[in-house]
Amino acid sequence: MSVLLELTDVSKRYREGQRERTALERVSLQVSSGELVVVWGMRRSGKTTLLRVAAGIERADNGSVRFDGREQKQGSYSPLGNGIGYVRNVLRASEEQGVLEQVASPLLARGVSVTHARERARAALAQAGAQDAAAAQVSELHGGESMRVALARTLALSPMLLIVDEPTITVELSQRDGVLALLRSLAGEGLAVLACTAEPDEMAGAHRALTLSDGRLRGAASPELAPVLALHRRASA
Repeated sequence: MSVLLELTDVSKRYREGQRERTALERVSLQVSSGELVVVWGMRRSGKTTLLRVAAGIERADNGSVRFDGREQKQGSYSPLGNGIGYVRNVLRASEEQGVLEQVASPLLARGVSVTHARERARAALAQAGAQDAAAAQVSELHGGESMRVALARTLALSPMLLIVDEPTITVELSQRDGVLALLRSLAGEGLAVLACTAEPDEMAGAHRALTLSDGRLRGAASPELAPVLALHRRASA
């Protein structure tokens, strides 16, 4: 497997009034093609910031971020939409917009013909397991369908790296395993997949599961995670 994404000693800080908050502290991470990496963290642990920096949406204050061998630098090359796909479980659309139109819209914005855009949109919906929703309106989708359509919208652009922010946060419990299985399947097809979650169970099935606490990235066996997993198991028993 070839390394597609490489973060080295990445730090990111924010000003909050008179105080400075550290979101990421010297984080190093690699994600390779065909690999699913899941980062677990509690609220304000820095996990969304990590994904946004990895995608090139935000710039690191220190350290380097490289995608496919090229370094992301302020005001220069950005791979977002050109090799990197960033997915949130939010579909911005008018109430009457159709699913097929929503998935095809990024392609149309890039000058792809309507016919070709619709063909690629249908193929992406099938890849995401949402082909039955193609004729629906976006407003009719439930949580699981909405996540799959959001994934399809990004898959239509043929990314090499898929970055997914909390893939099951609005998904019904009965649908969550299916969404996670889809991410594993996409990695099996050769995509690099980086996701974050606040649910310990969602680390299962990942090729690598890491934890992020106070902006520092650690392995899955970190002391911070152990009591959370124990409580989660007891609550589920």
